[in-house]
Amino acid sequence: MEQDSPNLAVASVVDGGRVDGPHPVDSHVGLRIRMRRKEMGVSQERLAESLGITFQQVQKYERGANRVSASKLWEIATALRTPVSYFYDGLSDRESAAAQRDAAQDFLLSTEGIELMAAFPRITEASVRRKIVELICVVADEA
Repeated sequence: MEQDSPNLAVASVVDGGRVDGPHPVDSHVGLRIRMRRKEMGVSQERLAESLGITFQQVQKYERGANRVSASKLWEIATALRTPVSYFYDGLSDRESAAAQRDAAQDFLLSTEGIELMAAFPRITEASVRRKIVELICVVADEA
């Protein structure tokens, strides 16, 4: 690093030394946008139309390739009927968040995951939901 390049030093500290690839927070927010959009059954095209942007821009947000500005995140939250804080849930512990995000992404990108995600909140009795989780854990351990 050159001595006369203070901006590079700041960027290095802020980005944790990374030079390429999306920032983990941008990836996390993008994944949460995708999860909520799929949960609501909204296409990228429909979301883009409601935001006044192209569906390619929505794709870039969801991949974390482009950062979402505060005002655009507010619009996305409004369009997807969720609080802005939803997009930051799970960011407290970066390493465990990354592992959870990978597992959640795999789950939510599957057809069955989307169906379960849509149906599970409609089960109003907590004890029934708990039993379903226990059943899934047992079946998963036997597979």
